[in-house]
Amino acid sequence: MEETIVTLEKGTKCTAWNFSGHRFAAGLDDGSVVVYDSIDPHSSAFSPVSRFKALGSSVLKIIWVPPKYGDAVACLGEDGSLVLWEEVMKDKEDIQWEMRYHFDGNKSKIVDAQFGDEPKFLKLATALADGEIKIYELTDIVELDKWQLQAEFYNVCDVMPNLGNTLCLSASISWNPKGSEVRQSSFVVGFNSNIPSLNSSKVWEYDLDHQRWLPVADLSLPEDKEPDQVYAVSWAPNIGRPFELIAVASSKGLSIWHLDSNPDLQGRLSTHRVAMLAGHEGQVWQMEWDVSGMTLATAGADGMVRLWQSDLNGRWLQQGVLTPT
Repeated sequence: MEETIVTLEKGTKCTAWNFSGHRFAAGLDDGSVVVYDSIDPHSSAFSPVSRFKALGSSVLKIIWVPPKYGDAVACLGEDGSLVLWEEVMKDKEDIQWEMRYHFDGNKSKIVDAQFGDEPKFLKLATALADGEIKIYELTDIVELDKWQLQAEFYNVCDVMPNLGNTLCLSASISWNPKGSEVRQSSFVVGFNSNIPSLNSSKVWEYDLDHQRWLPVADLSLPEDKEPDQVYAVSWAPNIGRPFELIAVASSKGLSIWHLDSNPDLQGRLSTHRVAMLAGHEGQVWQMEWDVSGMTLATAGADGMVRLWQSDLNGRWLQQGVLTPT
């Protein structure tokens, strides 16, 4: 028997669950954010509990801050603005959302952002429409308005190209969920732009000795002369594999990559494309792994949500399809 758990407001552009799955936020085309909670423990239904004006443009993405830093969301707007809001309880009857920080893209729009929860600092990686990446660090774990710019660089491996009039429609960032336990902080990022050298998904890792971010892997094949435009990337949780798994959705399709955990003498990590997944009609825009890193959910322009798993022989197969009602 089907049960409606929530009815979203007209004009909803995006939604995002918090880490526990007990509440979620919805971004609207008028710049508002509505927060929903599961109030009744005996019901799976959600009800709106807060509403606030977050941005001056449509909200395209909401990113929850890791729970140990409180209840807070970063809101990314259609105009490229990125603003951090925190829920504050004035008293038992008065709960408000207050703006904590406005991340500046200078003259370029922010097209994606993602938090990386590291042992010492909460980090935020932002991708800009000109192909630049900016890394911020929270300097005080109890004050969400204390951010500093740690690094800024372009998504290129070697010589900085002549970018000219860069047109970047979107980007996707995914942090290594386990990077701080084995190696330094790392993340993967890909761009959907008119500059091929910016597009290919690259893994960046922080070099503690030299205090800088370095590209340690490029998720592309040697025969790819023109790296394809990337729509989404997702780094899988690792609970014991000797390698990492990264999913990449691009203009050439949906691929699964193995990333070696041991660097070579130059500090590079070897990569191997293990699967191309066929099934979606059109582009894939969003991907998420389950907590075990064994099941991948993908959603795309065809309106379908598809579930993928690897069998015992390493073959990636579709395990289920969720169709809109």
